[in-house]
Amino acid sequence: MSTDENETTTMATTDTRYAVAPGYRVNVRSGPSTQYPIVRALPLGATVAISCQKYGEWISGPYGTTRIWDNIAPGEYISDAYVRTGSDGFVAPRCA
Repeated sequence: MSTDENETTTMATTDTRYAVAPGYRVNVRSGPSTQYPIVRALPLGATVAISCQKYGEWISGPYGTTRIWDNIAPGEYISDAYVRTGSDGFVAPRCA
């Protein structure tokens, strides 16, 4: 695969956006647990691009109970329980 093809593949992954559960202003935290500080809150109707995912604290939300957390920007995580990914598993690479 050429360098250009790698860049296209990476771009396609980050271009996928997922809807946050309707009616929720989800807290964005600096790590994959409610023990981490809130860095901001997503507005109603937000969509997010998931850079990578990792296991963290178990959370129950509108899309089930999970310990998967989604990295949506450097130092920003939200529980996958609030994101409609269409999967109970990982939909992005695991975070390092």
